[in-house]
This record gives sequence, C-alpha cells and structure tokens, in this order.
Amino acid sequence: MRQLRGAYSGELAAAFAYRGHWRSVSDDGERGRIRTIEAEEWHHRELVGAMLRQLGAKPNAVRELIMFTIGRVLGALCHVSGWFMPMYGAGRLERHNIVEYEEAAAFARECGHEELIDCLLMMAEVEWEHEYYFRSKVVDHWMVRILKVWPAPPPKETIRANFALAGHPQNVLTSF
Repeated sequence: MRQLRGAYSGELAAAFAYRGHWRSVSDDGERGRIRTIEAEEWHHRELVGAMLRQLGAKPNAVRELIMFTIGRVLGALCHVSGWFMPMYGAGRLERHNIVEYEEAAAFARECGHEELIDCLLMMAEVEWEHEYYFRSKVVDHWMVRILKVWPAPPPKETIRANFALAGHPQNVLTSF
C-alpha cells in the first residue's frame, strides 16, 4: 500500500511539474512531447488510484498536499531555471519511477495480487520511455560535465523479462 500511495502522490507532483515544464520550453517538438508526458502521468495517477480503491485504501492526505505543492513549485521554477535543469531533473526522477513500478509489481506478486502486475509493469515501461526522452535531451549538453548523467536503465524489454525470470526486478537502483 505504501508503494502505491507514494506512486499516486508522486504522479500528482510529476503532472503539475510537467505542466509548468512544457509551458516553459520554446521548441514546439519538446513542448508537445512534455505535454504528452504530463497526460501520461495523469493517466498513471488514475490507474494507481483505481488500484488503491480496489484494495480498499486511500491516498495519504498529507503526502498529497506535499506533492501538490512540490509539483506546483517545480512547474513554476521551470520558467526561471533555464532549459537544462528541468530536463535533467525530470530524467533523474523518471529513472527512479521505473524502479518504483517494478518494485510495486514485485510487492503485488508477493501479496497475491497478480491482477495488478501487468498494469504496474506497463507503467514502468512508460516511465522508461520518459527517462529515455529526457536522457536523450541532456546527454550531450555541456552541463553534464558538472552534473553527471544518472545511470541508464537496462533496455526496456528487460522490465518484463527480469520480472518473469526472477519474480522481482533485477535492476533496482540503489543510489543516484
């Protein structure tokens, strides 16, 4: 439950941060892609919310307020922090989100909720695509000499393959 509650509130912060992010970029292609990512984060929130309801749980109200505030602040900061920092920060966070959904799928299996696994792994795959997009944007930027690029996730196909083979994620990120 804690993992799903965290993901639910995290999606709120992400969606509001991306709303500010896409509004802050001038390139139409980047604007469109980040806007799509925002929509996907809202969709993930709906999916995780349905899982919580199915399990008879509710979001953590305090965490919701905190994540709402964080998302709004980050979205506003995108307008003043330049191009690189929002792209870099988004990529690092998305890298973490891949693992978060992989772990949630493992917990679902351990708790006997096999019906949740496919959806959780699908969300991990979408987060992988988000991370890939942001990584591709920053990897050649001069600032990565100062702020190193986070560890790349394994290929997207390994999300389901590792889960099927081992019953839990093999690429758990322990630190950045």
